[in-house]
Amino acid sequence: MPSALDQRSAPPVGGPLQAPPRRRTRVLALPEARWALAALVLFVLALSVHLLGGPAWLWGPLFAATYATGGWEPGWEGLKALRGRTLDVDLLMVVAALGAAAIGQVLDGALLIVIFATSGALEAVATARTADSVRGLLDLAPTTATRLLADGTEENIDTGRLAVGDTILVRPGERVGADGRVLDGASDVDQATITGEPLPVAKLAGDEVFAGTVNGTGALRVRVERDPADSVIARIVKMVEEASETKAPTQLFLEKIEQRYSIGMVIATLAVFGVPLAFGDSLQPALLRAMTFMIVASPCAVVLSTMPPLLSAIANAGRHGVLAKSAVVMERLGQIDTVALDKTGTLTEGAPYVTDITPLPGGGLDENALLRLAASAEHASEHPLARAVVRAARERGLALAEAPGFTSAPGAGVTATVGGRTIRVGSPAHLAPACGDDLDRVVRSLEDKGRTAVLVLRDGVPVGVLGIADRLRTDAKATVAALTELTGRPPTLLTGDNERAARHLAAEVGITDVRAGLLPQDKVAAVREWEAEGRRVLVVGDGVNDAPALAAAHTGIAMGRAGSDLALETADAVVVRDELATVPAVVALSRTARRLVVQNLAIAGAFITVLVAWDLIGMLPLPLGVAGHEGSTVIVGLNGLRLLREHAWPPHGPSRR
Repeated sequence: MPSALDQRSAPPVGGPLQAPPRRRTRVLALPEARWALAALVLFVLALSVHLLGGPAWLWGPLFAATYATGGWEPGWEGLKALRGRTLDVDLLMVVAALGAAAIGQVLDGALLIVIFATSGALEAVATARTADSVRGLLDLAPTTATRLLADGTEENIDTGRLAVGDTILVRPGERVGADGRVLDGASDVDQATITGEPLPVAKLAGDEVFAGTVNGTGALRVRVERDPADSVIARIVKMVEEASETKAPTQLFLEKIEQRYSIGMVIATLAVFGVPLAFGDSLQPALLRAMTFMIVASPCAVVLSTMPPLLSAIANAGRHGVLAKSAVVMERLGQIDTVALDKTGTLTEGAPYVTDITPLPGGGLDENALLRLAASAEHASEHPLARAVVRAARERGLALAEAPGFTSAPGAGVTATVGGRTIRVGSPAHLAPACGDDLDRVVRSLEDKGRTAVLVLRDGVPVGVLGIADRLRTDAKATVAALTELTGRPPTLLTGDNERAARHLAAEVGITDVRAGLLPQDKVAAVREWEAEGRRVLVVGDGVNDAPALAAAHTGIAMGRAGSDLALETADAVVVRDELATVPAVVALSRTARRLVVQNLAIAGAFITVLVAWDLIGMLPLPLGVAGHEGSTVIVGLNGLRLLREHAWPPHGPSRR
């Protein structure tokens, strides 16, 4: 079938900032659908001629053509499987149809072929719809980009030809052609399709941008930093496509017993045929009963019970920014009964900001002067706390001073010369281990509120303290409540942060079990302790220092931060849009998928049991057996595909189990 990868839309110019519509594979573009339609048309023609009393030389070839168009493909695939010593149930269906024709039940055999081909076409359509919903993510990426050449000229090229180091021009209203970093320009970029942020984000020189996001009113020059095949969107699609090719444990178990079941079914069919003959039954009724038995005992519906719900769940989760790496993961997510959450980057946004500015007595500084002094010294630092200080100064419109002589000591802070004075900014424990009463009181007050205290020294004298905190995610409390409802116990907080800060944040979101001051190996030990008790643990972390715990847990979900490499490699699932509320939603979706699998197995088992009993005890008409068998296959397939619908995604919040 034509791939949706070849149907990407052109970049919009102007207009509302929204993703292009997702394209769907046309049904008749699928060969299975075309053969099924041809078989149906031929069957209707043959049936019409037959019922109207037409000559056999007319309706006979039409029925024969029905057998050929609807049965050649599954028959050929079955023969190839048989050559590899695998008994395919599709081949058994074709054999049953030919057997019915051999005893004069040409119409019944043709009906089996038509319904069987239609069932296969529906399965192919379902698979294509799942693939479309995943590959449709590539519609976000433009097909062309404007590359700037060394001589200052421009050329319009296919985005697939972009290379790392190229410079592209992104005009207002265009989609960014590749993952990269802004070299020049300023604009607001709508990146909701990647990160889930509801508002456009300001992008300046040095900021990262992602392929497929929509530029606002400014022009940007962007240096390409990732090969187009390795962009965030491309990796998302690759991950979900790979997930769709995996098989869940339930499916693997069913396939394991399918071969034995099929062989047993052939032996049972021979017995159903041979035993009545041995007791004096005539050939035609015995063969008809045997053919009917082969049809109704076939495990087609059982085999189809597992993967459609799980693949549909994978596709639906992918549309909402949660990437399950395999069908195994999607099945396991619904099994968890214990949740462990990291603090920084998981319950919080992972972007610290200045909350308190406290000048100390005798320093002679007001809030703005203290902040300006600290930001000037911190300006050259790449530490997250330093960036928070500099950002706070810029938000207040403070002009930073030159700061020569900059040095940085990991874990201690920075030193620089500002206005001829030596300024040191860093941890109070390192810069002033013997605190005075005023300083000690301020530092303790900040830490009791869950803040990180940053001390500012001028020529060795404390002049002020800054309080810095990581902002709690707006959906953190609702997520904790939803996970508590899903698992029956509140999540546990596993963090390397200090005890006071951890307990302060935990109290805000409703967590009572707090384990603070943990190193990565301590988090792993906690997970293994729970799993030794028989629990199935879900660890949610930011994919950096939580990587060992993510790997050790029954299931690990990483807050992807727009495609962090470590998060993508380590966790079983990744929340690409960094939206915490999707965690309970995907767990609930997995549980729904597991329930549908059980429903499907029950439906398939009930149909097989009733139809087989009917055929053995009474005399099940072949057309009814065909309709019952193929009908059950269609029912379980459509039941699983319900999870492809938009409203199948659980609403965020604690009210949904």
